[in-house]
Amino acid sequence: MKFISWNVNGLRAVMKKGFPEIFKELDADIFCLQETKLQAGQIEMDLPGYEQYWNYADKKGYSGTAIFTRIKPLSVSYGMNIDEHDHEGRLITLEFEDFYFITCYTPNSQSELARLDYRMRWEDDFRNYVTELNRTKPVIFCGDLNVAHEEIDLKNPKTNRKNAGFSDEERAKMTELLAAGFTDTWRYFYPDKEGVYSWWSYRFKARQNNSGWRIDYFITSSALDSRLKEALIYTNIEGSDHCPVGLVIE
Repeated sequence: MKFISWNVNGLRAVMKKGFPEIFKELDADIFCLQETKLQAGQIEMDLPGYEQYWNYADKKGYSGTAIFTRIKPLSVSYGMNIDEHDHEGRLITLEFEDFYFITCYTPNSQSELARLDYRMRWEDDFRNYVTELNRTKPVIFCGDLNVAHEEIDLKNPKTNRKNAGFSDEERAKMTELLAAGFTDTWRYFYPDKEGVYSWWSYRFKARQNNSGWRIDYFITSSALDSRLKEALIYTNIEGSDHCPVGLVIE
């Protein structure tokens, strides 16, 4: 099975930059989006053979997630069932016969870490959420998790140490999440690989200079380690400030 996740930073804009062709070319069994920036009815997606699930933020033109799947899920849920977190369209969970599948768009801690306190509550609640699911069956979750976990996950760790996405607090939460029984699939295959990123600022020719961050992930229950076949980061695919990431499992 092949899974793809992509923060499109506005789906309507990416539709004009080749999204239908990219979608077809990547040929995923499950394709997830973050930051769709849509409300219900603002776009019609013609994707024969795929079920579509959307979660919209209350605020217009903000956040939002979607999942397109060839396999019909047993059940679908939106958010974590925690009111504080469930108004920004950040989470969709599909239940399949032998695993749960989640797309997630983690809140950004923002400039000067203005939203860090909220982000810490999100992290704890999300970790509890996936850990609870993991008691029933394995979990696969993906998306823009808005953190570069280790120094090798971004080009300039020293100058970004206290910035959103690379604060000590956010990195510690990712460590805690993985320690709860989960695997960062990219690092499973490439533990020491440097210079491969999934997000680049639109400023300072960052993408041209490959001055990026790896903040988009596929994380799986450690119970699935033996089924992991390939982790992918499609750095050549443009259209957003993020590129798609992928996972192949048996």
